[in-house]
Amino acid sequence: MKFSMIFEAQMTDPTAAHERQVLHDCVEQAVLADRMGFDTVWAVEHHGLKWYAHMSAPEIFLTWVAARTERIRIGHGVVCMPFNFNHPVRAAERAAMLDVLSGGRLELGAGRGATPVETSMCGVDPDRTYREVEEALRLIGTAWQDPDGEFSYHGELLDIDPHALLPRPVQLPHPPLYMACTKKDTLKLAADYGIGALVLGFAGVEEIAELRRIYDEAIAARTGARFVSTVVNDHFAALCPTIVLDDRDRAQQIGARGQRFFAQAIKHYYGAGPMPDEAVDPAVDELAAIRAAADEHVAYLHEAKIPVKSGATAIFNAEHAYGSPENAIAYVERLRAAGADEILCLIQMGTVPQEACLETIRHWGEKVIPHFRNK
Repeated sequence: MKFSMIFEAQMTDPTAAHERQVLHDCVEQAVLADRMGFDTVWAVEHHGLKWYAHMSAPEIFLTWVAARTERIRIGHGVVCMPFNFNHPVRAAERAAMLDVLSGGRLELGAGRGATPVETSMCGVDPDRTYREVEEALRLIGTAWQDPDGEFSYHGELLDIDPHALLPRPVQLPHPPLYMACTKKDTLKLAADYGIGALVLGFAGVEEIAELRRIYDEAIAARTGARFVSTVVNDHFAALCPTIVLDDRDRAQQIGARGQRFFAQAIKHYYGAGPMPDEAVDPAVDELAAIRAAADEHVAYLHEAKIPVKSGATAIFNAEHAYGSPENAIAYVERLRAAGADEILCLIQMGTVPQEACLETIRHWGEKVIPHFRNK
C-alpha cells in the first residue's frame, strides 16, 4: 500500500500575503514528506476558487518540489484536461519535461475542472469536458510510441499531422495515468480507460468499499476497447483526511475544524452553498460544530429550493484519521480492508495551522507508515 499527500493550497483570509505564505508552507510540508517516507506528493489544479484552492499552476509547484526532494514521486492530481484549460499537446510536453527533470518520478492524473467559476473563466464548454478529457488521455497514451519522437494523432476532436513531441519522458510509454473520480460514472470510465482512480470518500470507509466494488466490477466487465494506452494501471487511491498530534483531543478538534472549512468551501463552489465560515474559536466543540454545519447546509438547500440528495451531508462526516497515531493506524487498517491501494492524506486544510501539518507528517512518517511497511 502507498502513502501520499494531496495539496489544494486552501486558505482562510485569502489575501496576497497569506497566499504566499501558504504556498511556501505547502512546499515545506512536501519536503518533510519526502524525508518521512511518503510515496507521492499530489497537487490539484483549480482556477479562481478563492476559499477552496490556490493551486492554479501545479506544474510549477511540483517542479519546485521535485527540485527540493530526492525520492518522493510527483503527482498531478489532476491536470484539467479540457482544451481551453490545457491543450493536450502542451499538457504532454509539460508532463514529459517534469518527468525528465525529476528523474522519472511523475504520476499524471486527468480531470474536468468543471465548476462554473472555472469553466467561465477559461472559456471551457461544459458540454464538451468529458469528450475532451478522453481525447487528451488518448493523445498522451499514444504520444511517445515512436522512439524517435515522431507523433501524429487523428481523433474525434483533434487532427494532428506528424510532429516531434518533445521532450520524451523517462517513463515509457508515458508516466502512469489516473483520473479524478468524484462520481460513480467517472469511476467506471477510469476502469474502462484502464487508468487509476483518485477518489474522495468523505462519507467514510463504507463509501470507499462501495467505490472499490464499482471499480472492480467495471474492470471485470470491460473489453479493453476503450483503453487509452497499451499500459493498464488498475490503481485505486482513496482520500484520508488526517491530523495526528501528541494531544489526541486537540488533533480531533483541529481536524474537524479544518474539514468543516473544507466542506463549506466545496459546497460554496460545487453545491450552491454560502461562503465558508473562516472563524476559529478554541472554545467551540468542533466535532459538534461539523454536525451542526451539515444540518445548516440541508436547511440552506431547502430554503434555496435546491433538491437535497442522499449524500448532501457526506462531506461533513468527521470520522477519519484524526487523533493519535494509533487512531490513524486503526482508520488506515479499515481503508486497506476496504480496498485502498493508496492512502491520499489530506492534511493541509484552510484552518489547520502549519505546525499541526508538520507534526502530523512526522507522526505518519515515524509511526503510521512504518506500521504498514513492517507488515
